[in-house]
Amino acid sequence: MMLKIGDIVARKSYNYDLLFRVMDIHENELKQRVVLLYGEDVRLMADAPYEDLKVVDGKEQMTRKQRAESKVNRSLLLLQQDYQLIREKNEYEATGGYSTEQNYFQVPGKVLHLDGDPLYLKKCLELYERIGVPVNGVHANEKEMPLKITELMEKYRPDILVITGHDAYSKSKGKVNDLKAYRHSWHFVQTVKEARRIQPNLDQLVIFAGACQSHFESLIQAGANFASSPSRVNIHALDPVYIVGRICFTPFMERVNVWDLLKNTLTGDKGLGGIETRGVLRTGMPFRPYKEDEDADDDS
Repeated sequence: MMLKIGDIVARKSYNYDLLFRVMDIHENELKQRVVLLYGEDVRLMADAPYEDLKVVDGKEQMTRKQRAESKVNRSLLLLQQDYQLIREKNEYEATGGYSTEQNYFQVPGKVLHLDGDPLYLKKCLELYERIGVPVNGVHANEKEMPLKITELMEKYRPDILVITGHDAYSKSKGKVNDLKAYRHSWHFVQTVKEARRIQPNLDQLVIFAGACQSHFESLIQAGANFASSPSRVNIHALDPVYIVGRICFTPFMERVNVWDLLKNTLTGDKGLGGIETRGVLRTGMPFRPYKEDEDADDDS
């Protein structure tokens, strides 16, 4: 079997449980071939012996992809139902509970999504578009994020910041509470700290940070509102989008209940957690669609 960059593979030693993309093939200090892997559906980064991998054929890939999409669609349906309830409540409150023909408009928060994986970034941007969240997406290597975040914050001025990519805990590098035992948790922590230096208020800038198996406690202590991974489990590539979407469509005068937020995600509270946070949606009126063929009112 010959592996090449871009192949979709699974690990024999883990009973072929997850699909990975081959990102690099190299030799270690013992002259053994080692393959760098990125999770295809989970934000996990891993090394594996060359001989432990099996190339997954197109038919099996399609079957797994259909199962994954079915799971995503079920979660998305639950979230859309939540959004509809929130919109109905917003409409009731915007009109004071009275029946009126007065139209109103809504301004959701602006999102800056910083992602270490360009393919995951693309998937997330597509989902943001489906649920109507205004977003700017930027791809950056996890190690470069602390160096780039200040410039990006000043450029985009987000209400919600997502810092994610790939991560993993390695037992051989230290204990679970040792930040050095994680691939990219330290870089995520430093990025959060830099963002908080610019905007320390937890309600004026909402931060989601982390990926698979990330050091949850350090990310929260650094200033993230929501983070992964409390139980050091893998999280789904799209989990950050679900959290952000709910915050975007919750009015700024209301607080988001953490459990209500987590229960419809793909990973749940084992992979995601956070603190009570205000929403960022603002409602205004009247809504007056502009038509170029209509003259402006003349008061003269």
